[in-house]
Amino acid sequence: MFQDQLVSFSGVQPSGNLTIGNYLGAIKNFSTFSEKYKCFYCVVDEHAITVRQVPADLRRRTYETLALYMACGLDPDKNTLYVQSHVHEHAELGWILNCFTMFGELSRMTQFKDKSAKHADNINAGLFTYPVLMAADILLYQTDVVPVGIDQKQHVEICRDIAERFNQVFPDTFTIPEPVIPQQGMKIMSLAEPTKKMSKSDENVNAVVYILDDRDTIIRKFKRAVTDSDTVVRCADGKDGINNLMTIYSTFTGKTFDEIEREFDGKGYGDFKLAVGEVCADALAPVQEKYKCFISDKAQLEAQMKKGAEEASYVARRTLSKVQKKLGFVQVR
Repeated sequence: MFQDQLVSFSGVQPSGNLTIGNYLGAIKNFSTFSEKYKCFYCVVDEHAITVRQVPADLRRRTYETLALYMACGLDPDKNTLYVQSHVHEHAELGWILNCFTMFGELSRMTQFKDKSAKHADNINAGLFTYPVLMAADILLYQTDVVPVGIDQKQHVEICRDIAERFNQVFPDTFTIPEPVIPQQGMKIMSLAEPTKKMSKSDENVNAVVYILDDRDTIIRKFKRAVTDSDTVVRCADGKDGINNLMTIYSTFTGKTFDEIEREFDGKGYGDFKLAVGEVCADALAPVQEKYKCFISDKAQLEAQMKKGAEEASYVARRTLSKVQKKLGFVQVR
C-alpha cells in the first residue's frame, strides 16, 4: 500500500492524564519508528467511552493527548496523527470483524476481566468487544508492526487471530501484524503498589507520575515510593519496588541494572529515589515546554486533526472497500 514501506500503528486513550508508564512503555519510542515505517498514531476516543466519561473532560483530553504526541517528538509531517472518531471506517470495520470473532475469545481477555471488576455497575457490550475495535484500528492500515507494552500483547494476538480467520475465508485481505515490545520499560509499576501496573486512573495520586507533573511533584512522589526493608540498590526477587525504580532509571538513562547497582553501591534508598526523580524530571522538562506551546494553540491542533483524519481516511477507505466487496456488500458510487 505504501510501496516498500512498512506500516506501524498505535493509539492512546484520552481517558486520563498520561503517565510515565505511557511515556516509557510507548510514546517515548514512537518517534524512532518514523524513520523505518509509515506511522499512524491515533487518539482512540471511541475506546475511552467503554467507561463513562465527562464529555467536557473527554474533549479536553483529546486535545491534550494530541498535543502530547507532538510534544514527545512526533512530527506531523512524518507521521499521521489523528482522532479515531474522525475516521468512521474504524467503527464500520469493527462491526464487520465482530462477526468474525468468537465469544469465547473475548471472554478470555484479561483487561475485560480487570475492567469489569473495577466498573461492576457498567459492564457494557463495548467493554466486552473493544478488542475487536482495536483489531479494526490496526487492520485498517494493513499494519505490519504495533508498538505496545507487554500488557497489550494479548490484544495484538487476538487481532492476528481475527485477521487470519478472515483471510482463510477471503484470502489476501489483511496484513498480519506483529507486536513490538520495548526491551526496557516494558511495564512500569505503581509507586505505591509495585506489584500492580501504574495506571492513569489510580485514585492514589502518589502511586502515579504523570507526564505533566511539575519537577517538585515528581521528586516528591519518587521519595515516597514504596520499597522494602533492605537498603541495598539491587535487582532481586521480592524487591518489587526497587526493581520498578531501577527499570524507570534504566529506561531514562540507558544504563543497565549492573551499572545502576555499581553506581549506587554504598548508597541508600534515599539517594537512589532522589536520583530517579531527578532523571525523570529532567527528561520530561523539554516535553512539558513543547506541550505548553502546542496546547495553547487550539486552532493548530484542530488543523492537525483535520489533516490527519484526511490522511488516515484515504488509506482506511481502501481497506474497508476491499473488505466490503469481498463480503458481497453492494457498493453504489
